[in-house]
Amino acid sequence: MVQEQCGNGERVHREQEKLENWLPITACRKAKWWYSTFHNVTAMVGAGVLGLPFAISQLGWIPGVLAIVLSWVVTFYSLWQLVEMHEMVPGRRFDRYFDLGEHVFGPKLGFWMVMPQQLTVQVASTIVYCVTGGKSLKKFFSMLSSPMSDIRQTYYILFFVVLQLLLSQTPNFNTLKGVSFLAALMSVCYSIVAFCTSIVKGTQHHPHDYGLRSHTLPGKIFDIFNALGTIAFAFAGHSVVLEIQATLPSTPEVPSKKPMWRGVLVAYTIVIVCYLSVAISGFWAFGNIVEDDVLISLEHPYWLIAVANFMVFIHVLGSFQVFAMPVFDTLESNLVQKWNFRPSRTLRIVARSIYVAIVGFVAICIPFFGGLLGFFGGLAFASTSYIVSTNCIIVNLTKDGE
Repeated sequence: MVQEQCGNGERVHREQEKLENWLPITACRKAKWWYSTFHNVTAMVGAGVLGLPFAISQLGWIPGVLAIVLSWVVTFYSLWQLVEMHEMVPGRRFDRYFDLGEHVFGPKLGFWMVMPQQLTVQVASTIVYCVTGGKSLKKFFSMLSSPMSDIRQTYYILFFVVLQLLLSQTPNFNTLKGVSFLAALMSVCYSIVAFCTSIVKGTQHHPHDYGLRSHTLPGKIFDIFNALGTIAFAFAGHSVVLEIQATLPSTPEVPSKKPMWRGVLVAYTIVIVCYLSVAISGFWAFGNIVEDDVLISLEHPYWLIAVANFMVFIHVLGSFQVFAMPVFDTLESNLVQKWNFRPSRTLRIVARSIYVAIVGFVAICIPFFGGLLGFFGGLAFASTSYIVSTNCIIVNLTKDGE
C-alpha cells in the first residue's frame, strides 16, 4: 500500500512537472534581466500615461502630482517585496500571483482573494487595449486625411482583434520578448512625443484655467474617484510581476530576484520619468480642458501626432499579450487539470482564440476609453497593486515574526 501511494505520488508529480513545462508562464526559464525591463515597461507605461494630465485636471496641480508620486513610491516598495517573496520558501517558486496568495492566506481564502481580482485586472486591461488600439489607429489615419479615416472605429477595433488572434499563438511568455521590447520602445517614444509637443504647445499658446474641471460638489467627488482610478490603472503592472519573474532562471548562487530586481530598477526609473513628464507638461499646456487622452488635445504638427498615435497602436499590441499571457496560462491549466484535455497545440489555439474573440466583442460594445480607465482602475487595479500585495507583505512579515 505504501509503495502504491508512493508510485501514485511520483506519477502525479511527473504529470504536474510535464504540465508546468507546457504552460506559457513556466515553459521557458531562460530570460535575461533586461527582458523583465521590457515586460515591466510594457505593462506599466501604457495607455494609462496618456490619461495622467486629465487626472491632474480633476485633482488639481498639487494633489494630482502628489498622487502620482505617492503611487510610484508605494507600488515600487510593494513590487520590491513581491520580487523578494517569489522564492521565500526554499525549493519553491511562486510563479503566479495567486500561488503567493494561497501560501500567505491559505489555499481557499488566498485563491479567492487574489485570483478574481487578478483576472479582473488582466481581462479589463485587454479590453481597454482593444479599444485604445482601434481608437489610436483611426486617429492615425484621420490626422493623415486618409480615405480610411471614414471607416468606423468598430472596424479598427476588429482589425486589432484579428492581429491579436495571430499574436496570441506565441507559445510562452519568454518568446514574447521581441514583441514586448518593441512595445516598450513605442511607449517611451510616444511619451517623449507627448512631452515635447506639450511643451511647444504651452509656450506658444499658454492657457487658460488650471482650476478643477468640475465646479459642483458631486462633480468634484466623481472626478476625484475617476482620477484615482486612472492613476491606479497606470500602476497596474503588479498583476503580472511574479509571472514575469517566473521566466528568469534561478540557482542557489544567483536566485531569480537578483536579475529581476535589476530589471525592475531600470523599468521603474523609466516609469516615473515618463509619467511625470507627460502628466505635468500635458496639464501645463492645456489646463483643465485637456482631453482624457492627451494626444487628442495635441494636433500639431499633424504628422508627428499621427506617428505618436501609431506608436500607441504598436504598443498596445504588445501590452495586450503581456496581460493576456497569465490568462492563457490559467485557461490552459484548468482545461488540462479539471476538464482532462490533453495538452496540445489545438487546445492552445482554440482556447486562446475564444478568449481573444470574447474580449474583442466586449471592446466593440463598450468603446469608452476614459470611462474604462477610471472604472477598472477603481474596481480592481488598485487592489492588486496597492492593497493585496501590501496585505501579502504584512501577513508574511507577521508569520516570520512568529
